[in-house]
Amino acid sequence: MLYALAALFTFQLVGEALVRFFQLPFPGALLGALLLLLGLLIYGRLPQALEQTSQTLLQNMMLLFIPTIAGVMLHFDRIAREWQPFLVAGVAGAAITFLVTGFTFKWMLAREKNAPKDAS
Repeated sequence: MLYALAALFTFQLVGEALVRFFQLPFPGALLGALLLLLGLLIYGRLPQALEQTSQTLLQNMMLLFIPTIAGVMLHFDRIAREWQPFLVAGVAGAAITFLVTGFTFKWMLAREKNAPKDAS
């Protein structure tokens, strides 16, 4: 588990460093996750330790949101003053997520329908 956590933090650190070095306009954690995905695609499989560690982190994901929720509560007065952008971002983000999910599901169903049947 320690090696898997070290790998996850290393990819995040590399992503942060590259974003800062090249002054890219998106989060370093996102670039780190993309680099991890690329590494796993090149490696060809998911290591057992990384799978177990990721499952543990996903099962306890709510604990990872506590600092964010506390940070939002510290700026509650600002959110009360400037609520319109938050509302628009929330509604637009949800709508985009629903649309992309729906189109992806429709595409996957059509792809499965057109896939050749196994002649066993």
